Amino acid sequence: MAESGNGPLSGVRVVELAGIGPGPFAAMLLADLGADVVRVDRPGGAGLRIDPAYDITNRNKRSVLVDLKAPEGVAQVLELAERADVLLEGYRPGVAERLGVGPEECLARNPRLVYGRMTGWGQQGPLADTAGHDIGYIAITGALGMIGPPDGPPAIPANLVGDYAGGSLYLVIGVLAALQHARSEGGRGQVVDAAIVDGTAHLTAMIHGMLAAGGWQDRRGTNLLDGGTPFYGAYETADGGYMAVGALEKRFYGEFIRLLGIEQEAPSRDDFAAWGELRTAIAARFKTRTREEWTAVFQESDACVAPVLSLREAPRHPHLAARGTFVDHAGITQPAPAPRFSHTPGAVRRPPAQPGADTEEIARDWQAPSLLAPPPADPAGVPPAGPSRIQQKDTAS
Repeated sequence: MAESGNGPLSGVRVVELAGIGPGPFAAMLLADLGADVVRVDRPGGAGLRIDPAYDITNRNKRSVLVDLKAPEGVAQVLELAERADVLLEGYRPGVAERLGVGPEECLARNPRLVYGRMTGWGQQGPLADTAGHDIGYIAITGALGMIGPPDGPPAIPANLVGDYAGGSLYLVIGVLAALQHARSEGGRGQVVDAAIVDGTAHLTAMIHGMLAAGGWQDRRGTNLLDGGTPFYGAYETADGGYMAVGALEKRFYGEFIRLLGIEQEAPSRDDFAAWGELRTAIAARFKTRTREEWTAVFQESDACVAPVLSLREAPRHPHLAARGTFVDHAGITQPAPAPRFSHTPGAVRRPPAQPGADTEEIARDWQAPSLLAPPPADPAGVPPAGPSRIQQKDTAS
């Protein structure tokens, strides 16, 4: 029996054509929620030189090794697609079609299949065929330009805003919505075009409304939520740490300046002309104690102040520890599945999939005997060792 756990997506079968970045993360999220995700790895790997044992985005999945350059490999993927509910791919536009595993071929075999496509620029448009990465996608949508100080360059938010928020999460939303339609009476499968530029632009909806209403300036570091206000930002402590302040509402702000110890001398927060003076007062006060000391001061208050923790520190925070926000599995500390469900909780069930390690199990569970055919060898009799040139070039990040 296929291992799919007890999550809300238990029983849903997903084929993931291996790639890097937002595609694997989206497939991981589906797997965390109980879906039976089969990752179709290719000889030579997907491009990231990371030990597969540490690639958390491949947890809760199983893997088969398929060479899509060979007709046998194409037939194997189509056999899986025929038995799947969802297929995810992250190639550049047209690559899946040239390989013979595009939407037309897959939907012909399985009319109720949800075919999810993850790209940076989308399937159409002047940039659709060009290479790109998170930073470029969030740059042209206006998101990157909002982040950072007013007198410096934009701050780079890792690849969280584009790849994962604007990409992976929108792909998952689209796939689940399409899956609901496909399973309804009269429903059918369809293609979901999830472009990082579309999702990232969508994330800025509220800001566009504020901009239109005159409540947001079109330059960074000058607004309510971008560090423009002295009571929404990060301040250095005596030991070089930082405290994050989000005391937006007046009653929370009142508690903040009281606990900070500047209630008597702080200028009015409503006096915009005095914001520079207020920021200076807040910064000077934070510099008088360590991060740990300030954390104790604001502990369990409504001042909306929190310590800025590193990735290694975060799992030890008392609140996150109490909630089990991070878990240890297979020797790796990692974020637990999210969100949470009262009756069908997700779980970390399996360590990161090892390329090709689950072929026999998947062939049995999915009744896909073609997977058991030996991989094709090159003319010298050696199995292929690396991805094709077209796969290297055209895999989207």
